Amino acid sequence: MGAVRQVRVGCEFRYDSATDTPAVFQVQPVEGGPATLVRHSWETTPELQRHGYTDLYGNICQRLTLPAGAFTLRYDALVTVPDATEEVDLDAPETPVTDLPDDALHYTLPSRYVLPDVLGAEAWQRFGAEKPGYRRVQAIMDHVNGHLRFGYGSSTPLTTAADVHESRQGVCRDYAHLAITYCRALNIPARYVFGYLPVMDVELPPGVMDFAAWMEVYLGDRWWTFDPRHNRPRKGRIVIGRGRDALDVAMVTTYGAPTLEAMTVWSDEVPGPA
Repeated sequence: MGAVRQVRVGCEFRYDSATDTPAVFQVQPVEGGPATLVRHSWETTPELQRHGYTDLYGNICQRLTLPAGAFTLRYDALVTVPDATEEVDLDAPETPVTDLPDDALHYTLPSRYVLPDVLGAEAWQRFGAEKPGYRRVQAIMDHVNGHLRFGYGSSTPLTTAADVHESRQGVCRDYAHLAITYCRALNIPARYVFGYLPVMDVELPPGVMDFAAWMEVYLGDRWWTFDPRHNRPRKGRIVIGRGRDALDVAMVTTYGAPTLEAMTVWSDEVPGPA
C-alpha cells in the first residue's frame, strides 16, 4: 500500500422550521474506492432518531424528521486518502456502445439537468473530429473550463446544462453538467460525482470551503475521474455520491419548506500516517 494522508471532513446545517419536516441527508462518504473512512459521528440538536439506507446508486443516506423550531445537524469524519493524484491515460479508448456494460448505458441518456438531446449537434460539431477516447474527453474539459466563468450565485437549482451553456457562468455542478452533456451526446457514458475536495498540494482557492462536484467517464473498461471546474488531477477527492446529475445526489432533500439558517463545510488535511 502506498503512502496515505488524513483528511477531516464534515458539515453542519442549521435549520428553522414551522412544522415537523421529513428530510434525507447525503453527506457521508461512500464505502470502497481509494478513500477509507476511519471514524465518523453524527450529532443532532435536539437529539432525534435517524435511519440510514443505501440508495439506488449505492450512496449512503440518512432519513430523519426535522422538528418544528431550531434544529442543527453536524457530521464529522476522519478519512485517509492516497498521497497521489488521479490516474491519467491519454490512450484510454472509447468503448463502442455495443460493448458497454449494461449498467453504463444509463449514463448515456438525458436526465434532469444533463441534456445531450439539446446540445448534441454542437457536441458533434465541436468534438466529433477529436481523437476518440481520453483525449476527446480532455478536449471537452478544456472547452468547458474556458467557456464558463465561475461565480457563486450565478445559477439556481433549476439551471440546466443548456442554461449554463448560454449564460457562460456557473458553479462546479454546472461545469460538470455541461461536460457530462457533451460526453453523453457523443455516446460516452458520464456520471455526476459529489463530494469533499480538500486543498492538497495546490494553491489555496479564494472563498470558503464548500462541497464539490466533478464527474466520471467510462473509457476502455473502467471509470475515469475528470474535473471541468479545476481541469487538473487532484489529490484527496472523497466521494459522497454518484448519479445521473445533481438531482440524484442532493446533500439535503426536504419534504417541506424549512429555512436553512446556515451551512458550514470542512475538508482539511490533519496530521497522520505517511
